[in-house]
Amino acid sequence: MNQETLKVFRQELLDNLTRNILPYWLDRMTDPRGGFYGRRDGSDNLDADAPKGAILNARILWSFSAAALATGNPDYLAAATRARNYIADRFIDREFGGAFWSLNADGSPLDTKKQFYAIAFIIYGLAEYYRACGDEESLRLATELFDAIETHSRDRVKNGYIEATTRDWQPIADMRLSDHDANASKTMNTHLHILEGYTNLLRALKEKCPASLETRVADVEEATVNLLQIFLNRIENPVSHHLTLFFDDDWNIQPGAESYGHDIEASWLLLETAHVIGDPQLTAKTLDHTAHIAQAALQGRCVDGSMVYERHPAGNYDNDKHWWVQAENVIGQLWLAQFHGQPVQLDRALQSWRYIADNLVDPAGEWHWSRRADGSVNTADDKAGFWKCPYHNSRMCIEAVRSLDSFIEG
Repeated sequence: MNQETLKVFRQELLDNLTRNILPYWLDRMTDPRGGFYGRRDGSDNLDADAPKGAILNARILWSFSAAALATGNPDYLAAATRARNYIADRFIDREFGGAFWSLNADGSPLDTKKQFYAIAFIIYGLAEYYRACGDEESLRLATELFDAIETHSRDRVKNGYIEATTRDWQPIADMRLSDHDANASKTMNTHLHILEGYTNLLRALKEKCPASLETRVADVEEATVNLLQIFLNRIENPVSHHLTLFFDDDWNIQPGAESYGHDIEASWLLLETAHVIGDPQLTAKTLDHTAHIAQAALQGRCVDGSMVYERHPAGNYDNDKHWWVQAENVIGQLWLAQFHGQPVQLDRALQSWRYIADNLVDPAGEWHWSRRADGSVNTADDKAGFWKCPYHNSRMCIEAVRSLDSFIEG
């Protein structure tokens, strides 16, 4: 790929971030009652009374914090501050610790269970907010949430992290993250995003650590290293290199699909974790494993550059082209080019971006949830909502620009 094409690719991604994705959330999702609305449907109609999810709000916090850090735009930092304050004021459980799963539209608690996936995303967002503006109270809150996960989710006997508890940290019968998931006590998805949150917290602490938190660096690093090793030694299938999705308490494998989106996402997130930890031997090991995980993920890549959702245990495919899978596909391919010596992936990443631009980006703002297997736009699922957030696509733009800069400058 020549320099001119690299620069055009970079500019298109930056334009999508600053002219399509983020303006949508600023203009259409800011709730005058506080924070952000909980939902706009697939036809872009506002549901002002929709519940507000911890995941949505944490991902908004991360997205605007990361965008502020990347661009210096004060409007993005203001939006991040709005999200941060709403999370601190409304989602944090001041009685038992941790964070609520969801709130009513007026900000009162709705579902008070403790889903550790959601708590990890709040850590991810708070750490990025600290990196963007240096707010030490946010970093301290992130370490408190880290302690909550380590105390109430980490299995100190059999290793790993359980999915969920009641509000007061007692066992809960239904631990599922969503209706799409098995009711398994340990899952790849929750481990991946706890790892993601811990990695960003570790990065923030290493970059600029207040004296009062210096003793916490070792704790966060130990937990992060342990999680990365769990992925390399247990969650990655040593034969197929796909990630196993569901386990019981004893790490016995439960039935699950091959999730191409999670595979390609993990292929770069795990390597990012190794880079933040900074141990050369662990980085070399992770580099080898993630090359195999990425190649397994690319079994779901289509000739037009898109990626299908997953392959079910029975062998049939879910051929929908979900927005988040396409976003992670672009980053994964760029990391293959940047860190694994596969320059052909630059052209493939551009092809995948072109698929997104032509099929998922809505000129009116944001991206559609998916293209159906028949090629039609999916308007049955949300444009913005509990699971439809400005995180995968804004992160794709930010990370892809960073990767492309390494080729333009190099």
